[in-house]
Amino acid sequence: MFSAYSPRAANAYQRINVETSMHTMDQHQLVSLLYEGVLNAIATARGALARGDVLGKVNAISKAVRILEEGLSTSLDKVDGGELAENLGALYDYCMRRLILANARNDDAIMQEVMRLIEPVAQGWNEIKKNGASASPANSPAAGQPVLVEA
Repeated sequence: MFSAYSPRAANAYQRINVETSMHTMDQHQLVSLLYEGVLNAIATARGALARGDVLGKVNAISKAVRILEEGLSTSLDKVDGGELAENLGALYDYCMRRLILANARNDDAIMQEVMRLIEPVAQGWNEIKKNGASASPANSPAAGQPVLVEA
């Protein structure tokens, strides 16, 4: 009556689950997941490099580059984002070039450098949500309005 476990069926279910959750999460959460994905992919690549797993390293670096290029870079608002979007775009481009070089040279130090560059940006992004959620309703901006912070 029931068939044995099927990896194809499990993968299809997982894909549907991911697609459904993508539609229900907010944009902030999506970007957080992209940062997490980049950092996890680089960590995986570093582990694969240490083990001598060339295919694993190549696949993990490729995943990190794709997330930077197709996820984070394309999500930048280049029209209204101003200097911040420009700087993040330059950072993502630099990180992609460094990861490609790290892949070609099997260089763990370059992968560590990219992680050190992305981690504070990811932490800062996560802090935005935490600080926004803890603001009192009287002081919080209207939905969709930018928050101005004085230096």
